[in-house]
Amino acid sequence: MTQTAPPPVQQPPAALTERPADPPAERSVRTIVSPLALAGRRGKVTYWSVFALVVLLFAFAFLFPVYWMVTGAMKPPEEVVRTPPTLVPDQWQVTGYTDAWDLMRLPTHLWNTVVQATGAWVLQIIFCTAAAYALSKLKPAFGKVILGGILATLMVPVQALVVPKYLTIADMPLIHVNLLNDPLAIWLPAVANAFNLYLLKRFFDQIPRDVLEAAEIDGAGKLRTLWSIVLPLSRPVLGVVSIFALVAVWQDFLWPLMVFSDTDKQPISVALVQLSQNVPLTVLIGAMVIASIPMVLMFLVFQRHIIAGISAGSTKG
Repeated sequence: MTQTAPPPVQQPPAALTERPADPPAERSVRTIVSPLALAGRRGKVTYWSVFALVVLLFAFAFLFPVYWMVTGAMKPPEEVVRTPPTLVPDQWQVTGYTDAWDLMRLPTHLWNTVVQATGAWVLQIIFCTAAAYALSKLKPAFGKVILGGILATLMVPVQALVVPKYLTIADMPLIHVNLLNDPLAIWLPAVANAFNLYLLKRFFDQIPRDVLEAAEIDGAGKLRTLWSIVLPLSRPVLGVVSIFALVAVWQDFLWPLMVFSDTDKQPISVALVQLSQNVPLTVLIGAMVIASIPMVLMFLVFQRHIIAGISAGSTKG
């Protein structure tokens, strides 16, 4: 009998026998100075020396104007305008600050500014938070259209709204009340802040839906959920919105100048300009230093909330 040849053994496809290629090695990060050079003693000394020099230059660029303004009020009037100027006062005196406090009636104008800024902040937090919560979590009908209309107001220049706002404040529609020389003239326009409303809505969008559903299962209503769940989680962004609201009112000049013709009710930003004509330069500089202290203190106290609020929207929680 003739033996038949065995059938040829079929080889597996090459794709199945080939060994998968090793993942490519991560590329080393290239820097101006190699890590090997920085590891040495000379490299460390050079690195920290350059780093310290850069920090000192930036600190000098930011702090020198503050030093110049603070010491300018401690110089005699003739020394302030001297050429070349003196870095250190020849005669230290505090009359610039004391005269500014008395002659320019800074306590009255600072109190007016505090009242106007606090009222605008409270109303803005209440209404902007409620509107942002409704647009973000309650999903009203035509919510996107309403949000689009609110954001469209950001494209309108502020100067174009001055005259309509003034006419509205001078004669309120329907009730026909004149709000000139009244803090409500500052509070009511400040409530309609589209930027802060959008900032709050974007933060509310990142709050997990599961948290709100758990509150609903426990029997919490919409307002209870906002008060007990949403607001405690939103402290970083509320801090940022609060700072934006306070600074906007504190540094505003054109609108308070138009609505406050009574000198006794003007904020500090308007009073500094109105009363600067008949006072020495050192007194004006001292008044500017005193007026800037509340904003500096507010930044130092709330700087942690500012940084937390800025980074709050970068990740989705």
